[in-house]
This record gives sequence, structure tokens and C-alpha cells, in this order.
Amino acid sequence: MNKIDKEIALITGASRGLGYQVAKLLAKKDMHVIGIARTLGGLESLSDEISQSNGTSTMVPMNLTNDEELNSLGQVLFERWRKIDIFIHCASISAPMSPVVSVSLKDFEHSLAINVRATLKLIQILDPLIKISKIKKAVFVDDTNSGKFLSSYSASKAATREIIKIYKEESKRIGVKVISFQPKPMPTSLRARFYPGEDRQRLSSCISQAKKLITEANL
Repeated sequence: MNKIDKEIALITGASRGLGYQVAKLLAKKDMHVIGIARTLGGLESLSDEISQSNGTSTMVPMNLTNDEELNSLGQVLFERWRKIDIFIHCASISAPMSPVVSVSLKDFEHSLAINVRATLKLIQILDPLIKISKIKKAVFVDDTNSGKFLSSYSASKAATREIIKIYKEESKRIGVKVISFQPKPMPTSLRARFYPGEDRQRLSSCISQAKKLITEANL
């Protein structure tokens, strides 16, 4: 089957964790997966697993803070596939834990760049491509984790949440179907930075939450 004849699912944060598992599951549903992440090795592993299950994929290693790369991505997506059926935004970054009085502004700005600005930029680039599809779904992974020493991360996620909430309201009539998904705590590298001594066996697996995301979003 030609790739353009398949449903196209674009997934950020696809090199590990939840994004990796969602990508594998959607490929098994005969969708063509476009995986985006910074980590080339993780994307190569994902591509191999998808191929072994007779799925198809395209892996795109890129930095979500680079506007040039993002603009080029939008152009390539349109030229090659003409549409995006499903966009799943799993990419996120955790800033080093720190009291508010000593938060590094550089770390804070990096959190905003990845968690907030990149989300906004991706929406602006992908929205026209998603609207072309009959499916028109955009899923954003949310995290309301908050507390002492998490100000950079929590503030960036709260700002992102507002952008997604307003995007959803603005899209209700004729736009994209916007879905927020909040997974249960998983044994990811992001969470390990916040809770290094946590018993990871008591957390939900990434695969179980990937299945839940796909079910709740009706993918």
C-alpha cells in the first residue's frame, strides 16, 4: 500500500516512553507513523520494531526549538503526504528541580521553549494539515504534577495547558478535534528526575497508558 493511502499519525517524543509505545500501537493499526524526537538511536529502534511488525514509518530526528527545522517539516509533510490525520504531542522536558528563589533563568527559559513555545509552533504548522484530514485529531499529553522545587516544569505545563484549552475552544465548530490526555504516573526518565527514589514497579507501564490514550481518543 502506498504510504499516502494510509492514515498518517505524527508523534512527537517518539524515541522513548509513552510516545514510543503509542507509535508502535498505531503502526499495528496500519497507520503510517511519523516519529519525531531528538534521539536518533531511539527513533532507529522504533523504526526497526515497526518494520518487524510489517508496519511503515518515517523517522525525523529534530530539535523542536529550531524554527527553521519546524518550518521545513511542515513543507515536507505537505509535499509528501498532503495531510496529517492524527497528531499526538508527547514531547516534554523536565527542568532541574530548584526552589523558586534560585531557579536558573536559563533552565526556566529552556522549559518554556520546549514545553510551551514548541507546542504553539507545532499547532500553527500542523493545524492546516490536520484540517485536510477527515479524522482531524490532535492529542496533547498533559501533566498536572506540581509542588515544591517544580516551579519551572509546572509553570511551563500550565502555560501549555492554557494554549491547548483555547485551541480546543477555537476549533470546536469547524476545526481540529483537540484532546487532552493525562496518563497515570509512568516509569519514565522525566519522572525519575523528580522522584529518583520512587519504586518504579508501582507505576503504570508506558504500554498500558499508550493503550488508554488510543482508547480514549478513539484512534
